[in-house]
Amino acid sequence: MNRPLILISNDDGFRAKGINCLIDMVKEIGDVIVCAPNSARSGFSSAFSGLEYLTLKRQMTKTNGEPYDDNVQMWYTNGTPVDCIKLAWDQLCNRKPDIIISGINHGDNSTVNNHYSGTVGVAKEGCLKGIPSVAFSLCDFDKDANFDPMKPYVKKIVKKVLKEGLPHGTFLNVNFPKTTNFKGVRLCRMTFAQWVNEVYKCAHPRGFDYFWLVGHLENAEPDAEETDQWALNHDYIAITPTTIDVTDYNLLKTWKL
Repeated sequence: MNRPLILISNDDGFRAKGINCLIDMVKEIGDVIVCAPNSARSGFSSAFSGLEYLTLKRQMTKTNGEPYDDNVQMWYTNGTPVDCIKLAWDQLCNRKPDIIISGINHGDNSTVNNHYSGTVGVAKEGCLKGIPSVAFSLCDFDKDANFDPMKPYVKKIVKKVLKEGLPHGTFLNVNFPKTTNFKGVRLCRMTFAQWVNEVYKCAHPRGFDYFWLVGHLENAEPDAEETDQWALNHDYIAITPTTIDVTDYNLLKTWKL
């Protein structure tokens, strides 16, 4: 009870290398409860399951057959990343978590990906519950990506948030470039960008069309040095403080009907 309680989830599934590396990075800092999807749930954002029942199962061993440490519990569910936090909060945590961390995501969650990401959705859900929350992502989609260079930075960020907390209604979206030599850390704003050419049409041999959602991210401000995309493109770690309150306060003061 004297150690911090760390709640972890992701959107790549409980077997993903990223979440298991994250567990190893923080398990010395506190007691760890993991509740993650049973398979990949990328792009689920803040979706939750309202029409299907959920299951909750405990995984006792790692993928290599070794048992998890005594202070680590690994659970998985058939639900979304947000379902994982709701289930863990209600069924697994005997006290309020001191921090919720998400990831490490296999892939970039900077710029507008913030709005689509299930990894970021976990941190949003934690923030909505009044818990300091951080989403971690690496700009590498390889299932065997190298997360080792991130370790000292992840531990430093987690310890800092545990010690100092975060402002009410704010969580951190942290993205790491794909490199073994980070130039440093930059606090950034979100880049304005959009996905284009998102639909790829195919002809099925049985006579109907089907579609893949793919696309290309088009950066509208590639030279803006204060943005997360610029930081990542120049080998900096990008930390974007993100708020839950979506109110446009400037328009609120001026707009009339």
